[in-house]
Formats: sequence, C-alpha cells, structure tokens
Amino acid sequence: MTRATRPARAYYGAMDAGDYGRLADLLDPAFVHERPDRTLEGRERFVAFMRDERPMTDTEHVVDAVYESDPGAGDDPPEPAGSTGVAVQGRLLDADGDELFAFVDVFTVEEGRLTELRTYARTDG
Repeated sequence: MTRATRPARAYYGAMDAGDYGRLADLLDPAFVHERPDRTLEGRERFVAFMRDERPMTDTEHVVDAVYESDPGAGDDPPEPAGSTGVAVQGRLLDADGDELFAFVDVFTVEEGRLTELRTYARTDG
C-alpha cells in the first residue's frame, strides 16, 4: 500500500464503521465530492451528509481493485504538484450482503489527505 492509496482505502473502513471522526481526519477541509446526483463541498458538509442524511448507513464497501496514477506521466491536464490520483473499483453491499451497485471512485490525494472524490456508479436493473 502506498502513501497515496492508504487514505483512499481508509476512507471505506471509516465509512463502513461509522467512524465519522476518522473520516473527517482523512479529508482536506476543502474536500469536494462529485457524484451523479449531487455535489458536496467542504469536509464538514460531506461528513454531515454521510452521518445524518444518506439513505442507508448499514452498508459495506467491497474494494475489488485500486489503481494509482503515475504523477506527471503525461497527465492532460497535469495533476497539481504533490497530488496523486487514485481510482478504486468496488461494490456497495446492503446489510444482507446483496449488491446495491458497482462503483468507481476517483480520488485526488494531496499530502496524505483526500481533496476530491468523483463517484461513478452503475446499477443493473
């Protein structure tokens, strides 16, 4: 596990455990989450949504693969200096272990903190 992939992996553990203090520690204060149905701006807003507003909290994220970009290797546009892209492919399961949807999360990691997350989700049916 690399310095860039560590906070991305820890993100799912904190979410699944309902450890919102740990989740907040992983995020930059200016964290932005873009997803198909909304954009959440700011660490406090994101954590409040995950803690109090999301429709299901008894879920498990199954991580199937993690990919790290090679900083500066032909990125167009280039990643900001000191940042790394991390993509996570996985599935979200409900409390019974049934798959709700598949996802790809693309994180930007700067100085060990998550600064941006874009979520792409696929539902079958």
